[in-house]
Amino acid sequence: MKDLLSAIGKLPPLAQIPIVILLFLAAAALVLFLIEIAPRKGRTYTIIRAVACILIPVAVFLLLGSVWWAAAVAAVLGGVFFVLDYRQKEGTGYLFALAGFLAPAFVLLVIGLVYPTIQTLINSFLSSRGNFIGFDNFVWIFSSENNLVTIRNTIIWVLVVPIVSTAIGLAYAVFIDRSRGERFFKALVFMPMAISFVGASIIFRFIYAYREEGQSQYGLLNQIVVWFGGSPVNWLQQVPLNSFLLMVVLIWVQTGFAMVILSAAIKGVPAEQMEAAQLDGTNAWQRFWNVTIPGISSSLVVVITTISIASLKVFDIVRTMGMAYPDTGVIANDMVSLLQNFETGRSSAFAVILFLLVLPIVIFNARQIQKQREIR
Repeated sequence: MKDLLSAIGKLPPLAQIPIVILLFLAAAALVLFLIEIAPRKGRTYTIIRAVACILIPVAVFLLLGSVWWAAAVAAVLGGVFFVLDYRQKEGTGYLFALAGFLAPAFVLLVIGLVYPTIQTLINSFLSSRGNFIGFDNFVWIFSSENNLVTIRNTIIWVLVVPIVSTAIGLAYAVFIDRSRGERFFKALVFMPMAISFVGASIIFRFIYAYREEGQSQYGLLNQIVVWFGGSPVNWLQQVPLNSFLLMVVLIWVQTGFAMVILSAAIKGVPAEQMEAAQLDGTNAWQRFWNVTIPGISSSLVVVITTISIASLKVFDIVRTMGMAYPDTGVIANDMVSLLQNFETGRSSAFAVILFLLVLPIVIFNARQIQKQREIR
């Protein structure tokens, strides 16, 4: 294998690309061919499977030079073929289809979610040198005033941002519903969703920018203050106002998401219910509370839980705007800072706390979806 890679590496870059692609396609074609013939009946296919069980481990041995790897591949290949061969007698292709559809998702979940979660949990009980220290990392988190401020800020983000974003998005969706120029108004509010959090943070840094009194202000907010005869304020140094000013960035971005989802939900409310409420003599406010809100309750849950999870994971905004300002830390930002300082254990402990904070929201969302399925 090393010889093959070395030989490819000595070729010109333009020649390496088609060779690597051809090798990849050949391997993919072989796998697809084996999957295709695996559940088929007949002596020919049985012979092909038997040959594959011999030739593929031999090829692995020649490429990797390891008997153990060849034996492992032979065992897995033989086991899979045996199970598929046995299963196809009860229903042709059943197990093949089951494994074919579930295997990619299962493998990705294990690699991307299960393994990192277990590894992070283990690391949270280790020191930066890899020694087991029990719950010391968690004790450090809850005994430090700065860490408690970080956790408090994260909780405030989760309480403020989803409620304000959803309220503004809902109000906007109701006001523009079936109005002339509805599409234009929707696009206007939805546009911030196309901007990254870093880009949005830079925009708002210019809005909050500060210069000493007497100098020309290039920050929009301070320029307005000066126009009205006030003195410029260093907004991002004002505690706790600075945290709320950072939240404005996420609210600005997420309002478009809330508006689009809730606008679609409002259009799904049956017109007959609104007409019946009108015939009963209700006013617009009563129709909104008694007809519209119950009709879009499932969408409201989805919007609030989605924005809540986004608020818990917020990192880019604080990293871009709040690093130099007091008391603006959140869990995700401190987690990354600790990791950059090689404090793996403490960083993992923060990650576990973040996971525990997200978990109830995810469970609540899953239960709501299950209830909706039961109703249908």
